[in-house]
Amino acid sequence: MYPSPATIVGRSCGTCTLCCRLPDIDLFDKPANVWCRHCVAGKGCSIYADRPSVCRDFLCLWMTDAGLDKAWEPSRSHMMVYRQGPQVTVLVDPDYPDIWCSEPYHAQLRAWAEEAEATGGYVIVFRQDDVFKI
Repeated sequence: MYPSPATIVGRSCGTCTLCCRLPDIDLFDKPANVWCRHCVAGKGCSIYADRPSVCRDFLCLWMTDAGLDKAWEPSRSHMMVYRQGPQVTVLVDPDYPDIWCSEPYHAQLRAWAEEAEATGGYVIVFRQDDVFKI
């Protein structure tokens, strides 16, 4: 288990709800790329105050990495990016399946992969039913 990093001052989820759609959430029997039954489009979680720890403890990289500029805000990038130890995971919005191949994203993903490789880590991209290791 890795400690949760702090949120960058001034950043918030806003109206982004990609974490309610892109990952699979076993607790809710929610498959990847399907909206969580508790998500209200454009507003967020309808059970926010009582959401389970799997949701409460999650922060995407946009919320925790001051080095990421506005281009990486999930509502702009159409990707949800997070770290799990030495692994960087990228979940791509199925409405924008090739966004991760465009710049500035692809160059940064390759840089993260090179950096992670030195410690046995990697970058993995999930795009609909496809999985890519960078």
